[in-house]
Order: sequence, then C-alpha cells, then structure tokens
Amino acid sequence: MDNAHRIVSSEAEELILVDGDDNETGYLSKAACHDGSGVLHRAFSVFLFDDAGRLLLQRRAGGKRLWPGFWSNSCCSHPRRGESMQVATERRMRDELNATADLEFVYRFQYQAQYDKRGAECELCHVFVGRIAAPVQPNDHEIESIRMLSVAEVDEELERSTGEFTPWFRMEWRTLSDEYADVMSRYAM
Repeated sequence: MDNAHRIVSSEAEELILVDGDDNETGYLSKAACHDGSGVLHRAFSVFLFDDAGRLLLQRRAGGKRLWPGFWSNSCCSHPRRGESMQVATERRMRDELNATADLEFVYRFQYQAQYDKRGAECELCHVFVGRIAAPVQPNDHEIESIRMLSVAEVDEELERSTGEFTPWFRMEWRTLSDEYADVMSRYAM
C-alpha cells in the first residue's frame, strides 16, 4: 500500500502528558487527550518552505475529528509514548507528506482551542521550520490537498479569512512573523 492511502494515526495511540514546563506527567490515548476541553499533551507543528521561499500549506482531511477541511501548517502531530521529538517529526513528515527535511526548532507555547462538542486541542506545542527540496506525496487519510504560498499570500489569506485556518496555525504564524523574523528570513523570501 503506498503512502497516499495508508492509515498512519489511531485514536488509541498513547500521547505524552506534560505540565506547563514540558515535563512528562503521564500518558493517555489520543482520543482522551482531545475529549472535552482537552488534556495538556506534547505536540509539534512543522512549517516547510521550498527553495522559492513558499510555505507548504495542507488542508486537513475531511475525516479528521478536529478541524476537518481547515487549512493548516505543513505538518502537525504528537510524539507518541517513548518517542523523541526528532523521531516524531521525521515519522509524521514521512507519514503525512512522504517527505524529509532538516528542521530547526524555533519556540514552544501552550494553548487550548475548543472545536465543538467533539473535543479540543490542549497542547504544549514545539514549532519547527525547515526546507523541502522534492515534491511531496500527501497521504489522503491525513491531507485533502496542499498548496504553496508566499509569505505575502499567507498574510493576505489570514487577514481575509474568517474561519478557513486552524487556530494553532494562526497563532504560530503570527508569532513566527512578529517574534522570529530573523529565522523566517532564512526560509521565506
């Protein structure tokens, strides 16, 4: 079975619970981490730029429990129990995009975002940026579609859009643009 049709994520997989300082406090299923208003767990977001400085955006698959069909950053997920951040980011870039990239850690932050009665995100999220050289092959269980946008195009769409983007992507893009312009300038043109 090729990557475009492989189911790679499960509501039963154990995620890493953390406190506000990113210290492990236990483990809980992915489903339980996202029930109600959520339980704080470790997560990551990856922003991948091509050689022209354009950002790879993904539209989340319609079968996603939270924010299905919303546009978001290139790759986002969670390390599983016993998994390092490096192993988790490499696994998910491969699983979601059939891609690899050297990543640079930029910052981490804590947030909570309620989707609806189906659940919420409550994450301590590590944010990474990187560059991709080869075309990606999205996994259709995870990603409905992709597109490449310049920084100006991303800014314009975020300003114009009332609800097409995930809340974490909005928060992360604003922070990257406002507080980490030096890092962004190495990837985005």
